[in-house]
Amino acid sequence: MTPYRNTRYWLRDFRRGGRPRTKKEKFNQAHSQLRNVIERAFGVLKERFPILDKMRRFSFTTQKYLVVATMAIHNFLRRIRLNDELFRRFEDVGLEVSNTIEMNSESATSATQHVFRPQDQTFMHQLRDQVANELDLLVGV
Repeated sequence: MTPYRNTRYWLRDFRRGGRPRTKKEKFNQAHSQLRNVIERAFGVLKERFPILDKMRRFSFTTQKYLVVATMAIHNFLRRIRLNDELFRRFEDVGLEVSNTIEMNSESATSATQHVFRPQDQTFMHQLRDQVANELDLLVGV
C-alpha cells in the first residue's frame, strides 16, 4: 500500500512542519512510522545474518527457508537476550531510515503500476482511503 503522493511523508517533515493536518497527512505519517519499524527490523536481520543482505542465487524455495530460519533464530535470540547490543542499536526510536525512494516522485508510483493490475491498484487505493478515514476518526483533525 503506497502513501499519498504530493503529501508530507517523511518523519523529519512532520518534525519541522508540525502535526499532520489532513487525513492524508495522518495516513502518511503512520505509514512512515510503520515503514521505519519494518526497515529497522530488517536492518537487524541483515546485520546479524549477512547472507540475507547478499543472497546468492539459491532457488526461491531455499531463499524462503533461509529467511524463515533466520527469523526463527532472531526471535529466539530476542527472547533470551534482552540486552543484545544489536537490538539496542536498531531500536533507537529517533532513528529514521534514509529516504532512498522519494515518495512524492513519479518513479515510486510508476514502479507499482508495473507490478499490479489496474483493479488491484484501485482496490488498494480504496483500502488506503478507508484506513485514512479511520485514522482521521481516531486522531481527529
